[in-house]
Amino acid sequence: MDWLEYENKNIARGFLNVCGVDEAGRGPLAGPVCAAAVILPENTIIEGVNDSKKLSEKKREALFDVIKEQALAYSIAFASVEEIEEMNILNATMLAMKRAVEGLEPKADYAMIDGNRMPPLTIVGECIVKGDAKSMSIACASILAKVSRDRLLYEYDKEFPQYFFAKHKGYGTKAHIEAILEYGPCKYHRPSFLKKIYNKK
Repeated sequence: MDWLEYENKNIARGFLNVCGVDEAGRGPLAGPVCAAAVILPENTIIEGVNDSKKLSEKKREALFDVIKEQALAYSIAFASVEEIEEMNILNATMLAMKRAVEGLEPKADYAMIDGNRMPPLTIVGECIVKGDAKSMSIACASILAKVSRDRLLYEYDKEFPQYFFAKHKGYGTKAHIEAILEYGPCKYHRPSFLKKIYNKK
C-alpha cells in the first residue's frame, strides 16, 4: 500500500502544503472533541505510524513526539463540552477541525479530511473515508488528536477519580455508566450524551 498516494497526487496538482486532518473523541460521554492537522515534508513516511485505533497507547505516545519533530507543521485544537452541547457533536467536530487547519504555520493550501464531511475551510480539499488507514498525514493527525485528548482525560481523572477517566477516556463503559448513576455527572460530562443512560433507569 502507498501511504503517500493522496499526498503525492495533490502535490502533483500543484499544491505546496497538503495537510491531513483527523479527530478523536466524537463518541465519549465526557470531555471535548479534539482535532489535529499535520503537514509532512514531501515523501516523508514515519516508521510505525498507522491509524491511531490500531496502535497501543504506548506506541501512540512514542510516536507523538516523533510526528511533532518531523512535521513541517502541526496544529491541535479542541471544541469544548459547552460547544458540543450548543451546536451538537458533528458541528463541534467540524469546528475543531477548522481550528486545527487554521492553526497551521506555514498554512496549508489543501486539506485531506478523514471521513465523509468537509469542515467549513477557506482552502480546498477532499474527504477520504477511512483516511487514517490510507494517508500518512491523516494517520499522523489521528495520533496527535488521540494522544492530546487522552492526556486531557488523565488530568480529569486526577480531579474526579470516582469516574475512572484514565481507564476509559470518557467512553461509555459499564464502570463509567455505573459511576455516573452513583455520583451524578461532573462538569466534564456532555449532558446530551447522558440522556440515554437516564432513560434506561
